[in-house]
Amino acid sequence: MKTPHPSLSELDDFLRNELNTDRYPDTEQGGIYYPSERPVHRIGLSLEPFSTLSAWIDENHIDALWLHRPWQLNLATLPPDIGILAHHLPFDETLTIGYNQQLASQLGATQLLEPLGYKQAANEIGELLPERPIGMVFDIPEQEFDSLLHRISTLFGGYDRAEAGPGPGGWQPDSNRIAVVGAMTDALVREAADEGAHLYVTGAYRKPAQQAVDETGIAVVAVGHRRVEEWGLRALADLLHERWEIDCFVHE
Repeated sequence: MKTPHPSLSELDDFLRNELNTDRYPDTEQGGIYYPSERPVHRIGLSLEPFSTLSAWIDENHIDALWLHRPWQLNLATLPPDIGILAHHLPFDETLTIGYNQQLASQLGATQLLEPLGYKQAANEIGELLPERPIGMVFDIPEQEFDSLLHRISTLFGGYDRAEAGPGPGGWQPDSNRIAVVGAMTDALVREAADEGAHLYVTGAYRKPAQQAVDETGIAVVAVGHRRVEEWGLRALADLLHERWEIDCFVHE
């Protein structure tokens, strides 16, 4: 049953589950940045603090705030009873370019996702935490490269760089398998090609992976770091609204 006015703690519990924060060290998990008992009717979401944040909160009657990078936040400029949530790495790896079911669905995935690449960290006493995938491979309907590029551009509001691939490893009219990965390294590009992907979608194009791109012939689309964060911000707003029916205000 949906509750229209959750507490900050309830929102925190929900996001801990959605972002799988138990896979991260305590210092990376995020959560409640500033506590409040105020019921949340309206929440504001922003990648970082901005100069008119206080006025934006007042104008939109915001009860709680979510930030991706809260480090420059001046609490003295905000209402004293506003609650603040913050997540950095869990947001990056779960709701932007990475192992992201919501994004795969919007790209037309026709099968279960296969993880690509793993990271693992230890907790404060040295125990290994669960591995976490940093990318995914999946099939989509066959289509021309230009058609797929248009879909990606529409989703993210553009892209930084796109290459159809110089050889048979690149995108062909009957290709249907793509990798979406939150990093671009030589090893990850080769792993994607080994898994049958003909397109590598990532945030930023990294030159150290160029040899792997050339040798595998894989196509690449680099969406742009800021664009993938802004997409994730909208995806987070959709999650919160769907679960709690609260009004979400996204500042981009």
